[in-house]
Amino acid sequence: MISTKARYALRVLIDLARNQEEGFVPLKEISKRQEISEKYLEIILKTLVKGKIIKGLRGKGGGYRLTRLPKEYTVGEIIELTEGPLAPVACLMPGSKPCPRRNNCATLPLWQKFDSFTHDFFYNITLDDLINGRL
Repeated sequence: MISTKARYALRVLIDLARNQEEGFVPLKEISKRQEISEKYLEIILKTLVKGKIIKGLRGKGGGYRLTRLPKEYTVGEIIELTEGPLAPVACLMPGSKPCPRRNNCATLPLWQKFDSFTHDFFYNITLDDLINGRL
């Protein structure tokens, strides 16, 4: 299940994209428009800044803004930044040790195909697609 952190991160990025003409968007404005508590929003924004998805500026005129164009962000990268890898099973996690049953696992092709579908689905949808209703 996709957590609120990932879902809210997508909403925040859409909000920033829609309001980027104004420059840096204050946390309070995002919080009000998206109905997300400022405290929880700070956690999400910190993750997005650390991942270089957005840039933050403190002080007067400060706030947050995108670091790229909306068409350059994929839903997959945003979800994985906030959730971690989307792999459906442990043996497909990045950096996992090879499973000793790999050569005899009747279910591995199922999990690989599911993993591929999930990856392709989320990585082929951009922030711009969401903003413009192209799904």
